[in-house]
Amino acid sequence: MRPNWDEYFMKMAEIAKTRSTCLRRKVGAVIVKNKRILSTGYNGAPTNTAHCLDIGCMRAEQKIPSGQRHELCRGLHAEQNAIIQAAYHGVSIEGATLYVTLQPCILCAKMAINAGIKKIIFKGTYPDELSMNILKEAGIELIQFDDK
Repeated sequence: MRPNWDEYFMKMAEIAKTRSTCLRRKVGAVIVKNKRILSTGYNGAPTNTAHCLDIGCMRAEQKIPSGQRHELCRGLHAEQNAIIQAAYHGVSIEGATLYVTLQPCILCAKMAINAGIKKIIFKGTYPDELSMNILKEAGIELIQFDDK
């Protein structure tokens, strides 16, 4: 069967996450406007730096729980990378939809708000209630994707 647009773009986010170099969780993101992909991202270390796949996970070694102490990580989140890639290439994402394979954390939520994202369609949940609250407060439309 032919996928609808949300299914199609979420599959693209799933493909993006296969590039992830994170040892704990692989996440992919796609930013879309007018049914056109503007940018993609996956979680991993910054350009020209060692990947966690190669040197190990600092967060796992320090037993840092998911959803806490984001600053103690080499990697960028998929949403951050998608937003940064759009900016790097001069692509406006104002009014766009963010498809992501995991609910955004608070850092990604704040970036999405200020980048002008208007809708976030996400797959899995993440232990960060503040992110959902601030996204709702900012008027971002939130849809949890159901792939059944």
